[in-house]
Amino acid sequence: MLSTASIPDRRYDLDWIRVGAFFLLILYHVGMFYVPWDWHVKSPHPVEALEPLMMLTNPWRLTLLFLVSGAATRFMADKVPVAKLTGARIGRLAPPLLFAMFVIVPPQSYYQIVEYVTAHPGAPASILDNFWIRYVTASGHWCGPDGCLVTPTWNHMWFVAYLLVYTLALAGLLLLWKRSGVYIQAGAERVLSGPGLILWPIVFLGLIRAWLYPRYGETHALVGDYYVHAVSFSAFLIGFGLAKSEVLRERLIAARWPALSLAVAAYVAWASYAWIYRAENAAPPEALRFAMRFVYATDTWCAIAAILGFGARRLNRGGPALRYLTLGVFPFYLVHQTLIVVAAHHLAKLGLPQALEAAILIVLTFAGCFATYEIVRRVPGVRMLFGLKGQPPAEASRPPAFA
Repeated sequence: MLSTASIPDRRYDLDWIRVGAFFLLILYHVGMFYVPWDWHVKSPHPVEALEPLMMLTNPWRLTLLFLVSGAATRFMADKVPVAKLTGARIGRLAPPLLFAMFVIVPPQSYYQIVEYVTAHPGAPASILDNFWIRYVTASGHWCGPDGCLVTPTWNHMWFVAYLLVYTLALAGLLLLWKRSGVYIQAGAERVLSGPGLILWPIVFLGLIRAWLYPRYGETHALVGDYYVHAVSFSAFLIGFGLAKSEVLRERLIAARWPALSLAVAAYVAWASYAWIYRAENAAPPEALRFAMRFVYATDTWCAIAAILGFGARRLNRGGPALRYLTLGVFPFYLVHQTLIVVAAHHLAKLGLPQALEAAILIVLTFAGCFATYEIVRRVPGVRMLFGLKGQPPAEASRPPAFA
């Protein structure tokens, strides 16, 4: 028997988790400016010791967002016909995706090229001439030793593109099988029971990482990104299945402390392994590499299970702050990375102490996100470009389901 009777038509805990996950993502992208890993713009003084901290959310932050997005889709799918669900999600996701690709994202590519020209004195400055026209027409020839920058690009907006595709795929499933949500929930309740709540997702994610990741990696190019699709679409469907399940909610609450303990242990093991073998020529033994695929999977699922369990136990109240942030985080997501790239590039020229520079960068990014939201939410013609419904704030009552 399915257990949806005591679950309301909204899960405040999932709203809070979504807001928190997006805020962590903003901080993560600030960290990408400083960590030695490749990114659009880089600090002239990379901080290698930052790597273990960055790995704290690496395995689970986006998988968690796909999961809560699947849960949101379940609440909407149970209220409206498939055609209306499809239209609503296309209207919510497609305009911001296109607007970002041609307006919000281009500065990221521009400053990436600026830094390349600065770092390579032999590169002609003319490659920046008529940048936007060349960006949108895919006529720029921006190549270096590590490959070429292909435009237009979606950069961080890949998440929105994937979410749109997954929603359309689910809509097709609902069209063919109207009660698929009920059966996905029943299947999730049956599989995620007892030790299986922890064990089976780890086995599934570990096998995917051991089989698909070495072959395909992560490209965020949509086509051919098999590993990311296997993980992200599965998380989306799990979220769709657990959204209204009181059984799974109670199981996750009960398992929150064991899940947290396993997540911490797996993080320590994974971060230590990645730190020891961080050099390009430091190849770990193949058996160890294989084992760490499952350690990574343990970190992924146990962190998510702990977050869902603690959220279900503690984050059950709404209020004005949650209503504001639930609406605001999608515009935050659209603009945050461009704000970071532009601000970081110019801050790096001031020669400030790095801790002060990082603090200013974080403040500027969040201030820019809030300012953007406060402006665009008041303009009906612009709201849809930032994933907001068309009515001005005074007419808005309840926030729409999270993305």
